[in-house]
Amino acid sequence: MSGLQGLAQENIWFDKSRYDEAERCFYEARNGVPQTSQVKTSLQASKGHTRAQKPRERKTSQNASKSEDQSELLSRFKSLELDNKNLHKVVDDLRATLSKLESRMATLEKGQSPASKSVTVTKAAPVQTPKVEKHNGADDDDDIDLFGSDEEDEEAERIKAERVKEYSQRKAKKPALIAKSSILLDVKPWDDETDMSKLEECVRSIQMDGLLWGASKLVPVGYGIKKLQINCVVEDDKVGTDILEEEITKYEDYVQSVDIAAFNKI
Repeated sequence: MSGLQGLAQENIWFDKSRYDEAERCFYEARNGVPQTSQVKTSLQASKGHTRAQKPRERKTSQNASKSEDQSELLSRFKSLELDNKNLHKVVDDLRATLSKLESRMATLEKGQSPASKSVTVTKAAPVQTPKVEKHNGADDDDDIDLFGSDEEDEEAERIKAERVKEYSQRKAKKPALIAKSSILLDVKPWDDETDMSKLEECVRSIQMDGLLWGASKLVPVGYGIKKLQINCVVEDDKVGTDILEEEITKYEDYVQSVDIAAFNKI
């Protein structure tokens, strides 16, 4: 007899643990004891349920993102359609303005007077060159005037002489510019006892053509001595500084020396 047949004849309860668990749960439920196994099974069931829900949630999030992308694409398409409509409107306006301009140009061209057209035609016409007749060599020699050049030269010389004369007359009428200078002189006396008023009188008594005396003042030098500082205006062509110094130093009783303090062209 084989092993399987021997086990079939044996009186063994292989599922005893399962039945014991069922009996224990029955009595616990009857006595009011919480069923831990049921809690565990419920927790396992809930875990399985959450695990089953996670892919569902992922699917829903993916579907939501897809719907958002589609809505964004739709909004972009709508904006592009609006822009396209606006561009079509602008193009139509430009075409209308161009047609108006073309019609105006056509009316202006039609309204031009025939006189203006004739003027333009005459301006555009080529200039006709005069025909030159050919002559023999003898005839050309007869036409040459050998004395005409002398007459023309005389006329040019006469006109030139008249112009030179007119220029010289205009130049003579203009007043000539006179070069002038302003000179500041320092006239020093011999000592402090010299009469400075008499010295100034002697200096101002010098009179020349082109000499004009100006303001004067007494400037102290030292030890009670004062010098005479006097201004004068002279014409450069008529009066020089050397002549002035010679004329002033002639008054030897009052004047020791003469110096030029300042010299300016006017």
